[in-house]
Amino acid sequence: MTGMAGPGRRSALALGLAAVLSACTSTHGESADSGGVRTDPEPLERRFTALGPLSDAHWLGVVLGTDHDWRVPGPTDVRVVGFARLRAGAVAALQGASPRGFQPAQPRRLPHRLVPFMPEKARWVRSESFDRHMTGERYSGTFFLDPGADWVYFDTTNPSALSSSKT
Repeated sequence: MTGMAGPGRRSALALGLAAVLSACTSTHGESADSGGVRTDPEPLERRFTALGPLSDAHWLGVVLGTDHDWRVPGPTDVRVVGFARLRAGAVAALQGASPRGFQPAQPRRLPHRLVPFMPEKARWVRSESFDRHMTGERYSGTFFLDPGADWVYFDTTNPSALSSSKT
């Protein structure tokens, strides 16, 4: 029986293969040590320049798909998600800058650590055209604006600094 694996050897190989594949599988969940809620607006202002100065920021930088398995090499994706207040009148200016077709919409997949910071009574609007403008089509992201109180909710993956153009 040369070259044939017996039942015991096949089982061991199958278990080993399953272990390797499970180690390489991305969970796309939140990393447990993603850190606390951040309140510094500077990193956001560098990435989302078209929004102008920001205040009252509450956001997370969440490492996606690693599950803390240092044995699996590769690039790391980071979800940058949160809220910030724009200067007074900024949302109206952004909406009026060009016809972008803003429509009422609700953010989804809000991380539980950000729920306490969700602006009360926010009336969110969103535009795919505005999303493309903000990301420069170089990374994925959605931006929800609240015209009544000048809030932004952003949910992005790998936002690059200085990638959005000024309006």
